[in-house]
Amino acid sequence: MAPDGSGSRIRSPHVSVIVPVYNDPEGIRTTLGSLVSQKHDDYEVVPVDNNSNDKTPAVLSEFECEYSSLVFPREEIAIQSSYAARNTGVEGATGEIFLFLDADMWVSETWIDDMVMTLESNDYDYLGCNVEVVTNDWPNFWERYEQSFSFPVETYLEHKYFAPTCALAVRREVFEEVGLFDERLESGGDKEFGQRVHRAGFEQGYAGDVTTYHPARDSWDALRSKALRIGRGRAQKHQYYPDAGNYHHPLHPINCLPPSPFRLRRRFSGCDTSLPSLVGFYLLEYVLKLTQTYGTIRESIELRRSEREDT
Repeated sequence: MAPDGSGSRIRSPHVSVIVPVYNDPEGIRTTLGSLVSQKHDDYEVVPVDNNSNDKTPAVLSEFECEYSSLVFPREEIAIQSSYAARNTGVEGATGEIFLFLDADMWVSETWIDDMVMTLESNDYDYLGCNVEVVTNDWPNFWERYEQSFSFPVETYLEHKYFAPTCALAVRREVFEEVGLFDERLESGGDKEFGQRVHRAGFEQGYAGDVTTYHPARDSWDALRSKALRIGRGRAQKHQYYPDAGNYHHPLHPINCLPPSPFRLRRRFSGCDTSLPSLVGFYLLEYVLKLTQTYGTIRESIELRRSEREDT
């Protein structure tokens, strides 16, 4: 607790940290290890297992036994979706403020305090923070791309009114008014939720001096998997939110055009990056855009097929 102006102590708000996980025992061990040593006075950790079939449940049980008054695992087995898992966490948590973190990430021991202080002192209802993509001392091409292009949270908040769910704080009353995450979406549910929060008139903010740490994806397969997931999520948003007006039809030609080179120039302005690396990053960006488009078109076909079968 912190003192107020009269020297008395102000009650710290009760915080719930919600962490969805699926088949990632080492990742969730890293995340929980950083969360059980937080300095905040009053918090709980709610990892939600999304029907894992490996050693993940055993890791959760281990932490639950060792930190029985702090770690309260839950399960979401009906729906395979990180957003469904987060919703299960929200529904079972007791906090006044919800913090969201992804399995395989980690934070400093003051992360909860820092997020809560920024939220409370600015009267924010919804708060994103900085995400630092971490590599070893000799990052490969894929990791350097991830470091350069992933998680521009401040830009997301300023221009698109959302923060990713790997670095997010939300007051309980926000969920009570606007509802939960849309668990039908495989990707983009953080954006849809954030924009719903913005339309409802809640105050959004960014904590640039508060950081979460995310390991860089280190292979083509990992980047490709992410791109396909983003593409599928776009098709789902087009299906479920046809009037949203903030995305193109899956077959729109713009989805196959090369990305703007000015974006690349902005990202690397002032950086000592070789021309071959810049060309490589640009080509990779284009290939990933086409991969996302493929994922969007394929998911659109599947959604239409399912729709016909249901009628």
